[in-house]
Amino acid sequence: MGQTRNKRKRLQGVVTSKTGDKSIKVTVAYKIPHPRFQKVINRKTVLHAHDEKNETNPGDKVEIMETRPLSKLKRWRTTRILEAAPPLD
Repeated sequence: MGQTRNKRKRLQGVVTSKTGDKSIKVTVAYKIPHPRFQKVINRKTVLHAHDEKNETNPGDKVEIMETRPLSKLKRWRTTRILEAAPPLD
């Protein structure tokens, strides 16, 4: 009988920077209503993720998955690149 992993969170975001070898910062944007006025507010959170193959570049849209702690800040890892950033001229 094979063991199955827990349901892990998956998020989509944009790579904002490469912080070091095999490390990236991913910005995840979301919208919430204001508690009092109910206007929709744009918010974002920045997550540190592990990029095993160093294949992402700033501007790429990626999917990240929750994982065990890999370092002081890294708790996510990239699973796939959804959309590559356009090349710079």
